Amino acid sequence: MSKERLYIFDTTLRDGAQTAGIEFSLEDKISITRLLEDLGVDYIEGGYPGANPVDTEFFTERRTKNATFTAFGMTKRAGRSAANDPGVQALVNSVADATCFVAKTWDYQVQLALEISLEENLDGIRDTVAAAVAAGKEALVDCEHFFDGYKANPDYALACVEAALEVGARWVVLCDTNGGTMPAEVTAIVSSVLTICPGERLGIHAHDDTGQAVANTLAAVEAGARQIQGTLNGVGERCGNANLVTIIPTLILKPFFTDRFETGIDETHLQRLTKISRALDDRLNRAPLRQAPYVGASAFATKAGIHASALLKDFSTYEHVPPESVGNERSIMVSQQAGKSNLLTALSRHGIELAKDDPRLERLLATVKERESRGYSYDGADASFCVLAHEVLGTLPSFFQVENYRASVERRHNAYGEEVTMTEAVVKIRIDGELLMSVAEGNGPVNALDLALRKDLGKYSTYIEDIELVDFKVRILDGGTGAVTRVLVESRDGAGERWYTIGVSPNIIDASFEALYESLTYKLLKTDAAQGTAEKVA
Repeated sequence: MSKERLYIFDTTLRDGAQTAGIEFSLEDKISITRLLEDLGVDYIEGGYPGANPVDTEFFTERRTKNATFTAFGMTKRAGRSAANDPGVQALVNSVADATCFVAKTWDYQVQLALEISLEENLDGIRDTVAAAVAAGKEALVDCEHFFDGYKANPDYALACVEAALEVGARWVVLCDTNGGTMPAEVTAIVSSVLTICPGERLGIHAHDDTGQAVANTLAAVEAGARQIQGTLNGVGERCGNANLVTIIPTLILKPFFTDRFETGIDETHLQRLTKISRALDDRLNRAPLRQAPYVGASAFATKAGIHASALLKDFSTYEHVPPESVGNERSIMVSQQAGKSNLLTALSRHGIELAKDDPRLERLLATVKERESRGYSYDGADASFCVLAHEVLGTLPSFFQVENYRASVERRHNAYGEEVTMTEAVVKIRIDGELLMSVAEGNGPVNALDLALRKDLGKYSTYIEDIELVDFKVRILDGGTGAVTRVLVESRDGAGERWYTIGVSPNIIDASFEALYESLTYKLLKTDAAQGTAEKVA
């Protein structure tokens, strides 16, 4: 018996952008899109082109390779046709493969917010979806406030679904916009919608205001919905959205679902889940939730005692899935029996092969754990892990040594009497015994140090001339002005490859310089400059 296909629709870049305290830059969106592609979701909703400069720039080119690139917007305004609505036209003429239109389906909201008749709202849904279909777009309709609307006026809520379907909508998505619906209500209402809409065209979009967004999503799937909308780590306005990081492994690893359904995410993709989840948190400058299901640092952690004793005999006694299935690791705190398989996988990504019993693996594992205790986090800084691994294994070439560096910031008045801030950096490096000194000015100490470090790298200069510092994130790990600071730097080269490096220090400039230094070292490792270095470790 063949399994039914479930489709994963990610809205981190759109609905997740409504989270308090989150403002995605263009580089953030590009980076997060890569994470989502690595996970293997079916749809990536990139934002609302025309609504703000970042989203508009994001949609100047197609940003996905495998996922359906989706634009979000509203149905046409009252009093004009879809053909004459700039918002609708911006969507249907964008580079997106699909357009997702939000439509009001609660009669109260139609009359209160839109101030139009119920029939006019239905006409607006039809006209908008028809325009998208005519433009060759896959059309989706997010039925806003659907569950509240259904409870108030089921006939009208269902009429909105029918209006979208009759003009060619690929998906109609039921939204629990206020997040207050109970799982049993979701089951009953989805079952009712299935009388007019086939499950393979029906989706669910749940918010977490009662802490039940994941439960409501799974209830909708069990009832018959076949598209799942949500966000990485459950980000979203108010209490957040349905958390795809919890939903996806549940669908794939739990027989209750996996015996009946399949997704586009295979076991290899699933093993990247923990890394992807933590990389997003690093991108957002926030600490990962330690007790997050599946991916939290404590998700498979057990203290000494009877539980640990049972685990040593059979891991399944206190683990509902193997931690490595989601890229996480087991931590039995009395023995620290964890980490080797994850480490071997990470090394393999960089072309480094070690035997499981190689004593250097233990040394590398101990080094990683010791550094993480000081604030380093390699989940979101894979390039720094590569550099560290080569260093511990004794295969890191001595490209250049930093003798010293200095950065100064001066506030002064220029010739026009204007107050300006000037930053200057001096870096001294040694290559093959020769001392080189570079001086550069920048718009801040990190920028100045970056420019000075790359200004003259002697015989290696040609290898790094295409490097660009793309993003710079700072997070304070402990409170107070003397706190430990973690810096995450994103770099890219002329080929479009991006990588992340990390620095940790009580001094923010020192942490930044460490991350910059490792970025250049990683780039050199990938070039002919590292020729002769053993990539395979015996």
